[in-house]
Amino acid sequence: MPGLVEFPATYTAYAFLVPGGKLQKITVPWKFPKAGEIVVKVLACGVCGTDDICPTQVMPVPLPRVPGHEIVGDVVAVSCQETMWKVGQRVGAGYHGGHCYTCVRCRAGDYMTCQNQCIIGANWDGGYAEYVTLRSEAVVKVPEDMDPAEAAPLLCAGISTFNALRNMSISPPEYVAIQGIGGLGHLAVQFASAMGFRTIALSSDGSKEELARTLGADEFIDSSKVDQAQALQEFGGMKVIMSTAPNANVTESLIDGLAVNGTLLVLAVEPEPMKISPLSLLVKRLSIRGWPAGSPKDAEDCLAFVQAKKLKCLVERFPLHKAHEAYAHRETARFRAVIIP
Repeated sequence: MPGLVEFPATYTAYAFLVPGGKLQKITVPWKFPKAGEIVVKVLACGVCGTDDICPTQVMPVPLPRVPGHEIVGDVVAVSCQETMWKVGQRVGAGYHGGHCYTCVRCRAGDYMTCQNQCIIGANWDGGYAEYVTLRSEAVVKVPEDMDPAEAAPLLCAGISTFNALRNMSISPPEYVAIQGIGGLGHLAVQFASAMGFRTIALSSDGSKEELARTLGADEFIDSSKVDQAQALQEFGGMKVIMSTAPNANVTESLIDGLAVNGTLLVLAVEPEPMKISPLSLLVKRLSIRGWPAGSPKDAEDCLAFVQAKKLKCLVERFPLHKAHEAYAHRETARFRAVIIP
């Protein structure tokens, strides 16, 4: 008979304790999962810009809170009622941490807009830790032959761009422009190119042109040299412009780069309001859209697409004891900071 699995009495995590405070090392008592939960040993947790909702309280977050919603790890404990997940499986989780099943949106089968949605790292402790408890319905199957550190950001940064783009009313070989070549943008360029779209990368940093073209961009437009919206119109205008970097002024200026019936797809979390002329929307029937990341099935589709197309998430790795350093690099890492054991 196999020996009994031994669990620690406590484990280490990093949490925000007070509004405006810094990440602090804490000790968390071990708890076995309840029905509908599993416990995962964290192998990697990506650092997302939205992790700052804990200290900034942009949205109300109960503190203390362990942040982190780009999680990959191995299942180490399940409840006796668990029917989907087993000990030893490689799994993950993203921003969506679970749903209520009973609200109007859940009854419509649209769990990503659940009115009582659980958000990992916000109203549920996240992955800046040795272990994390996840709700079963929010768990994603992760291929064991994927590097956990490269797979983790795909569960938020990746799915946010992949799933949004595949749900737009656009078909190859139409044009897609990607604003920002960072954590989301470097993945968005790869997805757009691999899906067959003619892809234009937009940046204010001309040094990123070579990288953008390596990732699959057909064209590169440097805003420090030309007016990007005007330059996009020289290609006939874009059916989709995907904004992946938080800069309200830049994003609002791109509306004039759209083609008739074009969509400005806003994925970056930007606290500042945008100013868009109603006339700009009316004349060309333009749309401005957001898109919530995606369901666990969407995440599994994203992982499968990355593997099939041999795409790569570029990461910088930080050990757990340097979680505060990883968090500090959330906007400057090339291109996604990831915490590993």
